[in-house]
Amino acid sequence: MKSGKKQSRDSSKSNTAVLFNRYVWLVDTIYRAGRISFEEINERWQRSSLNDTGEELPLKTFHNHKNAIQQMFDINIECDRRGGYLYYIEHAEDMERVGVRTWLLNTFAVNRLINESHHLKRRILFEEIPSGQRFLTQIIEAMRDSLTMDMNYQSFWNEKPTQFEVEPFCVKVFRRRWYVVARSVTDGRLRIYSLDRIVSLQTTDHPFTLPDDFDPEAYFADSFGVTVDEDYSVGRVRVRVQGIQRQYIRTLPLHASQKEVETAEDASVFEFYLRPTLDFQQELLTHAVNAEEDIEVLEPQWLREHMQAIGQVLYQNHQNK
Repeated sequence: MKSGKKQSRDSSKSNTAVLFNRYVWLVDTIYRAGRISFEEINERWQRSSLNDTGEELPLKTFHNHKNAIQQMFDINIECDRRGGYLYYIEHAEDMERVGVRTWLLNTFAVNRLINESHHLKRRILFEEIPSGQRFLTQIIEAMRDSLTMDMNYQSFWNEKPTQFEVEPFCVKVFRRRWYVVARSVTDGRLRIYSLDRIVSLQTTDHPFTLPDDFDPEAYFADSFGVTVDEDYSVGRVRVRVQGIQRQYIRTLPLHASQKEVETAEDASVFEFYLRPTLDFQQELLTHAVNAEEDIEVLEPQWLREHMQAIGQVLYQNHQNK
């Protein structure tokens, strides 16, 4: 019986993955076309690497996929009946924003191109995200079904793993790690868990309700990465960056609030509005260590003094080697 249940779960996960790939394929196809008829969608589907049998896409299936995409990605596929029954993405300009939807679509588009060009596979290298392999699909399904999860979690601070029940609110990827934001059933507190520290995970049949006022983007808006530490107040941080290092920070902003407020021949001043947590401090130090030019915190004063003290310690340690 256990073997049969396991096969059933594996089959369910496989079917979920197939549908997910079809949803992303459909959004990607319509988005890149701008406006496209169902007949053209059907023709492209028959040529797609996802379609092993070359079968047609039934109109009913297309509409089912369209509805699922609206629920899963909050992407509306509309039909312009006056213009010849052409399908398009409503508010397609929103797809240009950096976010998980764009990331998913771009990732899928690249994977599809590679699958259709087998001779390129060895020439395109990806960075593996270990934590996304085992539990991500299960967590997303629990979020979709609004069910709690029994999590067995091994933190860096405890010798042994602990088990508890949580309500999964959202997931976020950062620096090759997937994280889940979940509320404890026991104490009602929100915490962030790294998927690669999860030992085991079991979806329960206990329903929960996602609070109407919970906004994942707003939750992380004032933080760097995945560290939401309310011990640090949100405020303005100004950093002067010299030389070529400022080019890196321009092209890959450290935070969504980043602005280049002063530009000179040899230096720029970048301004941030966030919580200057330890993770953000470490990020600044990383850029400073990897650069021959100086990176200097201008304000707030406490952070300036703190970073200077750390810099002096690092310099002394380097001199003593």
